[in-house]
Amino acid sequence: MSEQVFRLPDLGEGLTEAEVVRWLVAEGDIVEVDQPVVEVETAKSLVEVPSPYAGQVATRHAPEGGVLEVGKPLLTVAAVAPAPADTYREEERAGSGNVLIGYGTTGAAAASGRRRRPRTAVAHVTAAPSRRVPLVVSPLVRKLAREGGLDLRSLDGSGPGGLIVRSDVTRALAIPSTPPPASTPAPSPASAPSHVSASAPASASAPASASASAPASASASASAPGERRVPLSGFRKATSAALSRSRAEIPEATVWVDLDATRLWELREATRPGPGLLAYIARFTVAALREYPVFNSRVDTERQEIVELDRIDLGVAVQGSRGLVVPAVTDAGSLTTTGLDEQIRRITEAARTGTVTGNGTFTLNNYGSFNVDGSAAIINHPQAAILGFGRILDRPWVVDGQICVRKICQMSFVFDHRVADGATAAGFMRAVADAIENPASAIARL
Repeated sequence: MSEQVFRLPDLGEGLTEAEVVRWLVAEGDIVEVDQPVVEVETAKSLVEVPSPYAGQVATRHAPEGGVLEVGKPLLTVAAVAPAPADTYREEERAGSGNVLIGYGTTGAAAASGRRRRPRTAVAHVTAAPSRRVPLVVSPLVRKLAREGGLDLRSLDGSGPGGLIVRSDVTRALAIPSTPPPASTPAPSPASAPSHVSASAPASASAPASASASAPASASASASAPGERRVPLSGFRKATSAALSRSRAEIPEATVWVDLDATRLWELREATRPGPGLLAYIARFTVAALREYPVFNSRVDTERQEIVELDRIDLGVAVQGSRGLVVPAVTDAGSLTTTGLDEQIRRITEAARTGTVTGNGTFTLNNYGSFNVDGSAAIINHPQAAILGFGRILDRPWVVDGQICVRKICQMSFVFDHRVADGATAAGFMRAVADAIENPASAIARL
């Protein structure tokens, strides 16, 4: 019985390892091509990995909670010999003569009772078409094809030995291939919107004290009395490296302002069940980025250049089941307020279940859901800035010389001092703040 070893495939975006969270098959099970066999956790997300082989599971090469490097054996699948009945049916369809006389053979063969060499010229004797198994190992490539409705059996791979790679699928789907980000996204200390956004679920999952996929027991032998050691999950390792890189490379500066969000709050209440508060804030942020494009950029340290980006992919910080992630609304500048609301809902829900991630060009976050007023957030490297909002509170405020109760919110802005100075940052902040304080006039200008 021949065996095929399925090795952990390259999961993309420069990832070199993954942690086995949950096996979906047991040794001895029969699997088909493209059947999900294991759920793994990378530094980016949870991924269901499908098998490129069909057969019987002979060996699972890693336990749940174990970490595998890309290219290491993941699963061994043994080919399953066809049952005698299946062999009979194949021979019958092919007209081989290896059947009872009078069944599935030509008249001449039946009459003579002798086994004859089949004539390929006989029109009605046709071999059953064989199913072409696509040569592809990456679950991301399979997922991209599945979501695009593309049959991988129709593709000829451009990779080594005819391997189907991501560019083959994107070319077939006529989608421009997007290169992976320069580095792992570095989320800021924020959470998904709650009271500032009616467009996202109101409650955020609190981060667990340890990754759900990490080994249950800490290494007690290395702990001093009164200590408990918890291994960093792959996700936490990547987050740690990204945050450290951001702080080490980016000379950041923070500015903040208190703003009166009463009119925006009233607009939201008057248009229910329309777009949520965060959708309006996102719309105003996109407009300000068009006015100050230097903040929708990154710094090319090798060439000492500021790279301004035409497309605005708006990242939204979300506290997911595994930790903080920043999925992005792609091309947010082309969307209406309603469109932004729909996309923010979608990526927020998906991020909380660990099924989507992304790396935007600018990050918007809401730390107000933790009932805090302000934060000096960490920039999501390689972005140039991050805009955050605290909780909205009823506070005394002077309007037309009179003290009255208004809904006040603190807005903070952290930016890369290499791309702009304080005056430019203040201009950007006031563009967003003025739109929030006078939303009707701002919307009319958009």
